[in-house]
Amino acid sequence: MEETLFSQKIKRPLADRLRPKDLSEVVGQDQVVGPDAPLGRMLKSGKITSFILWGPPGCGKTTIARLIAEHTNLYFEQISAVFSGVADLKRVFQYAEDRRANQGQGTLLFVDEIHRFNKSQQDGFLPYVEDGTIILVGATTENPSFELNAALLSRCQVFVLNRLSSDNFEELLKRAEKEVGRKLPVDDEARELMKATADGDGRYILNLAESVFNYAKEGEIFDKEALLKIIRSRAPIYDKGRDGHYNLISAVHKSLRGSDVDAALYWVARMIDAGEDPKYIFRRLTRFAVEDVSMADPNAVTQAISCWQTYERLGSPEGDLALMQLTVYLATAPKSAGVYKAMHKAFDLAKKTGSLMPPKHILNAPTKLMKNLGYHEGYIYDQDLEDGFSGQNYFPDGISRQKLYYPVERGFEREVKKRVEYFEKLRYEKNKNKPKED
Repeated sequence: MEETLFSQKIKRPLADRLRPKDLSEVVGQDQVVGPDAPLGRMLKSGKITSFILWGPPGCGKTTIARLIAEHTNLYFEQISAVFSGVADLKRVFQYAEDRRANQGQGTLLFVDEIHRFNKSQQDGFLPYVEDGTIILVGATTENPSFELNAALLSRCQVFVLNRLSSDNFEELLKRAEKEVGRKLPVDDEARELMKATADGDGRYILNLAESVFNYAKEGEIFDKEALLKIIRSRAPIYDKGRDGHYNLISAVHKSLRGSDVDAALYWVARMIDAGEDPKYIFRRLTRFAVEDVSMADPNAVTQAISCWQTYERLGSPEGDLALMQLTVYLATAPKSAGVYKAMHKAFDLAKKTGSLMPPKHILNAPTKLMKNLGYHEGYIYDQDLEDGFSGQNYFPDGISRQKLYYPVERGFEREVKKRVEYFEKLRYEKNKNKPKED
């Protein structure tokens, strides 16, 4: 009896027992590890080079690295960037050099969360990767383009792993049932809830399945409500300071720009649920109001500021409604990038012609010298004219008149377009008979 209890205590977790023993058993990553995929071909050729595995938690990064090492004569060394420092790296590199010199064996160094190493630590890998002392396999949940040094990245291939799908989860659950020797004690609705809760993470769903097997009494079948009682609160896969943060706000921005109100509401809700600071979302939505809605609906920025102030007065959760109201307003508002494009054209022109003075007739002449030099001479006060428009030139004398702002035929900007065209016509009429200056 004691022996049975002891064996149960040290029994390996289900996720570990089901860890694939061959690349063909890896679920959901055929685009990387399949026979005709890059890693599959690399393994078949026997020529392993350094690479980075980029994907969400629980998609198989560690498993793939270990399998690559096992199917070669490479020694497998694993470290985590979270718990390792410069001293640990030096020790690993020294062991790898000794192993290579004394045993003729190379080392596959698997670095989990490699993006956690700083620039100098990442630079430390370069000489050992270049001379073949180690084959570096880095795992990261963050975009390597942003988190890894260009020098290190140029020496590694990057393979993108998928978050696991519902079908992938079903395959894992069937493997779990085969390993345990009985069917998972949940009804169909609860089974689907397990997949939804796992949110792409294979390790999580296997751990959850193991909990269900352990909690269920003989003959008991968990429904959705029973399952919810044993599911621990699981934080969304989201890091406010890293890639998930930017991915989600990008999704909000693109959904608003595409006038998809439902998708925009969904992504904003995801950010709030993940613990994002609502002030950050309001700041980005206010920017959207002036960048993407702009003159098509000038009231959008007023709405943005008002909803922001409402949130600050109410706080959460009541103020969340103001954030959602603004999301709906911006998603359904007409869009225009006219001012945004005009701004960039104006800055480009300013950089090219930044040394040119304003034309003399629009400069004030507070001194006699300035009057003698022609400052303010010929200036016309527009409001003195019957139509309130002089048509004078306000660009520097050294350049011709430039067209920077092109209003669109949407929303309020349709009216602005009419005004711009009206003034352009008046300007043409008032200047068509004037002699051109040399």
